[in-house]
Amino acid sequence: MDLFDDGHRESLAIDDAEIVLWRHVEFGDDKQLLERLIRETNWRQDRITLWGKSYLQPRLLAWYGDSDAEYSYSGITLVAEPWSDLLLSIKSKVETLSGSTFNSVLVNYYRDHRDSMGFHADDEPELGENPVIASVSFGEERRFVLKHKRRKDLDRLVLPLPSSSLLLMAGETQKTGSTASRKKHGPEAPESI
Repeated sequence: MDLFDDGHRESLAIDDAEIVLWRHVEFGDDKQLLERLIRETNWRQDRITLWGKSYLQPRLLAWYGDSDAEYSYSGITLVAEPWSDLLLSIKSKVETLSGSTFNSVLVNYYRDHRDSMGFHADDEPELGENPVIASVSFGEERRFVLKHKRRKDLDRLVLPLPSSSLLLMAGETQKTGSTASRKKHGPEAPESI
């Protein structure tokens, strides 16, 4: 497969959202990439406050990027650590396929079936008017869910994101939609990023 072949690009027809999915991008050996990301990333687990209660986030995370890349959400401010060579390599492939440039990455480590990310929108002011969000997955397949914020008549979109997939969200997706990475059910689910 040609690394920069756009033939596996799927534009998804979704009201009020621009979503493109590549089910497989050749980043290298998936298992080795996952192991390196787990080992080489400076992980943190912050407390967030939801509806007046404080909780540990149900995943580990790290913020990398350009020196001026700060990101705040749920009362947490993240200051970017410098890009690692591995993250720069992944970033370069994502930028080539997507035609977009990125100044930072929030790396989420889902350690097992209990870790997840609840419904949210990446609509913080520092991300811009219509941010382009790229999501790359490594490891165990995760379920990505998109629901419309206002139109309850629309069904939720549930997408399995296999290892080495790339999901691109653009346009008004963050204004109109809310996304989540859902918990896995059943016995132990292996880790994913």
